[in-house]
Amino acid sequence: MSVQERRHSERFNLGVPLTVQWTNGSGQRQAHAVTQDVSSGGVYFYLPEAIPDGTAVEIEMTLPTQITLGTPVRVRCKGRIQRCVLKPGESMGMATMIEKYEFLSDSEDVA
Repeated sequence: MSVQERRHSERFNLGVPLTVQWTNGSGQRQAHAVTQDVSSGGVYFYLPEAIPDGTAVEIEMTLPTQITLGTPVRVRCKGRIQRCVLKPGESMGMATMIEKYEFLSDSEDVA
């Protein structure tokens, strides 16, 4: 019996700096992280704390030339945390599904 691959898009194993924002019971939160991998449908990164499954997040990052095949591109993604995985002795791995994204111009301020 074979295991069916759930991913529908190519993943790039890249360490891209990002900023993630979300709301929890105490208000708006923000953290900086680095991706483990990126695809058109999702982002995987580590944080020192967990964001609960299903939480809406906004992620901003600059996609490098390995992904864009041109110049680096700043992008803002909106999505939801799909699962949170404890990396033993370290941090929480956050699997995020991207629901929509927009490209940012150089003149836009990054929140």
